[in-house]
Amino acid sequence: FFFFFFGSVKGECVCEWFKVKSNGRREKFHVGEYFDLTYNEVGYCLEVIYTPVRADGLKGNPKILCSSSISPGDPRAIELVVPDGCEGQEIVPETRYFGGQEGAGKYIWFRSAKKLNASELIELSNTWENVEICGQNLKYTPCLKDVGSYLALHWLPTRSDGKCGKPLVSISESPITPALPSVLNVRIVNLSPKTYCGEGDYIGGYEGASLFSWYREFSDGTVQLIDGARFKTYEVSEEDYSCRLLFRYTPVRSDSISGESQLSDQSEVILPEFPRIETLVLTGKAVEGEVLTAVEVTPKSEDQLLIWDLYKKEVSYRWFFSPETGDEESFELCQSQQSCFYKVRFEDIGGVLRCECIFTDVFGRSSDPACAETAVILPGFPRVDKLEIEGRGFHTNLYTVRGIYSGGKEGKSRIQWLRSMLGSPDLISIPGETGRMYEANVDDVGYRLVAVYTPVRDDGTEGCPVSASTDPVAVEPDVLQEVKQKLDSGSVKFEVLYDKDRSPKMVPEMGNLERRVLDVNRKRCKVVKPGTKTSFSTTEIRGSYSPPFHVELFRSDQHRLRIVVDTENEVDVMVQTRHLRDVIVLVIRGFAQRFNSTSLNALLKIET
Repeated sequence: FFFFFFGSVKGECVCEWFKVKSNGRREKFHVGEYFDLTYNEVGYCLEVIYTPVRADGLKGNPKILCSSSISPGDPRAIELVVPDGCEGQEIVPETRYFGGQEGAGKYIWFRSAKKLNASELIELSNTWENVEICGQNLKYTPCLKDVGSYLALHWLPTRSDGKCGKPLVSISESPITPALPSVLNVRIVNLSPKTYCGEGDYIGGYEGASLFSWYREFSDGTVQLIDGARFKTYEVSEEDYSCRLLFRYTPVRSDSISGESQLSDQSEVILPEFPRIETLVLTGKAVEGEVLTAVEVTPKSEDQLLIWDLYKKEVSYRWFFSPETGDEESFELCQSQQSCFYKVRFEDIGGVLRCECIFTDVFGRSSDPACAETAVILPGFPRVDKLEIEGRGFHTNLYTVRGIYSGGKEGKSRIQWLRSMLGSPDLISIPGETGRMYEANVDDVGYRLVAVYTPVRDDGTEGCPVSASTDPVAVEPDVLQEVKQKLDSGSVKFEVLYDKDRSPKMVPEMGNLERRVLDVNRKRCKVVKPGTKTSFSTTEIRGSYSPPFHVELFRSDQHRLRIVVDTENEVDVMVQTRHLRDVIVLVIRGFAQRFNSTSLNALLKIET
């Protein structure tokens, strides 16, 4: 705006400036005859009110002038300064812009091995040949590659409406200096079960011969330097087990400047390789009565062999049974089976057995379960174990044979009772005695009782016969005492009853029984019919003890016995009690001992 003053001498005229907004409102912002337009006036219309004032103070009429809307100037980069920098520290250039509202200018950072003058900078920025661009933002943080180089910045000023001005290029006064050596994020990385590596993020120029050291921390918190561990990698030893590792990193720059050392966090507890079972094998036949043995196959690696040799705490076993094949959910735990051995039971037949094995080391770690399964369990070959004969050992006792059968479901197994003379291999079968129980009698005195048990499965399969025997059967003490007394006397008479009918009735009729006297001594035996008032006594049978003389018993009748002198002379007599019958038989056999191969006195333990 230009004003021409008329009216004598010009005094201090008043010039007021206003911004006129689009809605007509005015804002006074300056007083003076002139001012420089700034970005703040862009987009406004300017109004000036000029009031002339004469030198004597007389004011004239004010004049008002209005401008059109103020336009922004062309974008220009007025000033660009790149400060000196250091590695790792952000650089913020100093810029001064003109030309309306500044938009997003374009920035290109590049490094130079030497300091370039203005013409060289402009030439490079025009061609961009052989230029290593390192950043394209206003701010830039120098990195290791920038150390020792000069940083230059190419700035293309840009107005908010996108119009660009002339670019400006500037370079730092000094090359980028390295930072003090330091290390961040020091840590321990597990490369393998036995190898650990110490790592850290180094900053501070080019790294030189940095220093490393390793420590082991015990469970009580004590820390011990590991001798000889001076590298980034470390191979653990047995001394490290149950401890934790620490890694110390002391950064050293290539010019030998050292920084502050940093210690890593603790590693996890160092333990040997995790224990493993390569496979589990079941030895033995999947047959009832057989013993299965679970055998774990260990890996052949050196580490695993060491674990099994030095750090084994226990190997546990669990057995499962499934009545069906191929059904995983039907397996049930066998609570009582907790060893590597399993004797196949009768109830396992038709099912499948599974063994699970777990290895636990002294550090409390357990391997994954190793499992093995059998084929379908088959019935075993019929057999009897632990066969024995129970009984008190006297000739009046009841003997019972007992044994443990195996081999499927037992069928009609066979039992035969026999006698065996002590010292003789011959066995004498006892006719009709095929039950599990046997009632002894005086015929068994001095003999061992033998029971032969032939196991038979329900399908008819026979096993091998098994036998058991007793000690020689002894005379019942009460009977023994009485027999000794009568033998010592040398002659004895017994009252007996004579069965005239000699029929095999279980209970003879009393009318058929007559009184007789059995008279025995060391030389002969005779049966006498006593005399009456009208008759003399008569001898019905008499004979010495020479063969074929013998005395027979009736297993169906404990009161009857038969005295046989020879094939034509024999007599059946009866007594009131079994006790008396046994005494008679033993006394007669005692007197006849010189004709026996084994002395009855020896069997009765009678001293002669």
